[in-house]
Amino acid sequence: MDIDTVADELYALRPEDFTAARNTRMAAARTAGDRALAEKIGKLRRPSLAAWVSNLLVRERPEEVQALLRLGEGLRRAHHDLDGGQLRELGGRQKTLIRALSREAGQLAAEAGHPVGEDVGREVEATLHAVLADPEAAGEWAKGRLVRPFEAIVGFPEVSPTAVRRAATPPPPTPRPAKRRDDEALSRARRDADTAVRELRALEDEAAVAGREHETVQERTAQLQQRISELTEELSRVEEDHRQARQEERQAREKLRAVERRVREAGRRADAATARLERHQRS
Repeated sequence: MDIDTVADELYALRPEDFTAARNTRMAAARTAGDRALAEKIGKLRRPSLAAWVSNLLVRERPEEVQALLRLGEGLRRAHHDLDGGQLRELGGRQKTLIRALSREAGQLAAEAGHPVGEDVGREVEATLHAVLADPEAAGEWAKGRLVRPFEAIVGFPEVSPTAVRRAATPPPPTPRPAKRRDDEALSRARRDADTAVRELRALEDEAAVAGREHETVQERTAQLQQRISELTEELSRVEEDHRQARQEERQAREKLRAVERRVREAGRRADAATARLERHQRS
C-alpha cells in the first residue's frame, strides 16, 4: 500500500464517505507499522462537492479529459503567438467543449447519487476554464484528486471576435508617458495580486492546520465514545453477575439455616434418646 494508491481510492469515494475511509486506511497503516504512510494519509483532505464532481469527470471520461488538455495547450500557444486564426478556431471549440463537459459532469454526479445544482455547475465550469489557462492547474486536475475547485479568476477567458481582431492587428504605439503610467499601474496590480495570493495561501495553510486539529480531536472523541460504550457493556455484565451472586448468597444462607434447624432437631432427638436409655439402665 502506498500513498498514491490510497489517494486514488479515497478521492474516488463520495465526499460523505471520505473521512471514515481515510481514518480506516490511516489506522491500517499504523497497525502495519508504517507511521510515515499513516501521516501522509492523515493529511489528505476531504473534497468539496464541486471538486468531487470534477474528479469524477476525470476518472469516468478520460478521452474527454485528454481533449480538454490538448485544447488548453493549443489555446495557450495561440494566445502567446497572437495567432488570430487559431484563436478563432480554438475559441469556438473551447465554449462547446466546456459546456459539454459541464453537462457530462452533472450527469455523472446524478448517476452516482449526488445531483448538483447551478452553483456547483458554475464551480465545475470555472475549474475547466482554469485547466485551459494554467498548465499547473491542468496537471492537478488530471490527477483526479482536487480538494477544492479552481477559482473563476484563474480560468482561461473565452475568446471573443473582438479579442481575436485585436490579437491579429497589433495596437498602435502609445506615447511613452502613457506607457510608463500603464507599466506603473501594472506593477502595482501585480504587487497587490502577489500580496493577496500570499495572504490567501497563509490563510489556506492556517485553515488546513485547523482542519487537521479538528479531525484529530474528532477521532479522539470517537475513540473515547467507543471506550465508554465498551465500559458500559462491561459494567452491565458485572452488575448482572453481582445480582446473580446476591441471589446465590440468599439461597445459600436459607439452605444453611435449614440445615442448622435440622441439626438442632437431631440434637434434641439424640438427647431424648440418651435420657430414655439411661432410665432403662437404672431400672
